[in-house]
Amino acid sequence: MKDTWTPLKLLAWTQGFFARGGVDAPRLTAEVLLAHALGCDRVRLYLDFDKPLGEPELAAFRALVKRRAAGEPTAYLVGRREFYGRPFAVDRRVLVPRPETELLVEAALAALPEGGAALDLCTGTGCVGITLALERPGARVTAVDLSPDALAVARANAAALGASVELLEGDLFAPVPPERRFDVIASNPPYVPTGELAGLSREVRQEPALALDGGADGLAVARRIVAEAPRRLAPGGTLLVELHESHAESLPALCRAAGFAEVELRKDLAGLPRLAVAVMV
Repeated sequence: MKDTWTPLKLLAWTQGFFARGGVDAPRLTAEVLLAHALGCDRVRLYLDFDKPLGEPELAAFRALVKRRAAGEPTAYLVGRREFYGRPFAVDRRVLVPRPETELLVEAALAALPEGGAALDLCTGTGCVGITLALERPGARVTAVDLSPDALAVARANAAALGASVELLEGDLFAPVPPERRFDVIASNPPYVPTGELAGLSREVRQEPALALDGGADGLAVARRIVAEAPRRLAPGGTLLVELHESHAESLPALCRAAGFAEVELRKDLAGLPRLAVAVMV
């Protein structure tokens, strides 16, 4: 007799399968993939927990499970990731937004005056710049990325979420008119030292190397941002740079050497150094 697969039975089996395979958050991942395969939200899985699934639904789910077990990130499989309470489209062209980057957004919002100007460098999905624009509708937000593919994703996200963001293609400050000044410059740059890339999880290694590789010491991009930022900030402006935990001393030191009078290092919820906040006085 053929097995009858219900959502509850599938979730239990998949949770165990993912746990044995070392997949992070096995139960949650199983729920997200099954909900995606069925075209519903996760709550519906439990409302219909004993409803038998048809073969097309099972086939779609099995395909997702197989790809996730092989190391493909969940966000790429479902095509989205929530950030600051909003859904952002993601695919292999962009880095998957992390919850830790919300710390960068919180600090930027606190530093951005009403009607002020913000610059988001290395924007990727656009999650930082778009969130700033939506949370501060009166602000003027510019977002820059070197990758045209990433900018295409950011442009689609801005349109889908109704955000007014100026999107520019180029290398950091290069496409920004030299006379423009900003109250806030925020960046989540590539900051993984090149030598550590091979040791990253198989999921992270599937994300764009351009968004991860920070050069020999991980500071190749951040160093350039810090050096140029004082000329691009308005008086009293704030620079915010997400960082690798190994940069807890080196990045603040770079900020002080560049002329920032106030430099603060903030930790994420895991207690790891995550963000440098530097203010021009």
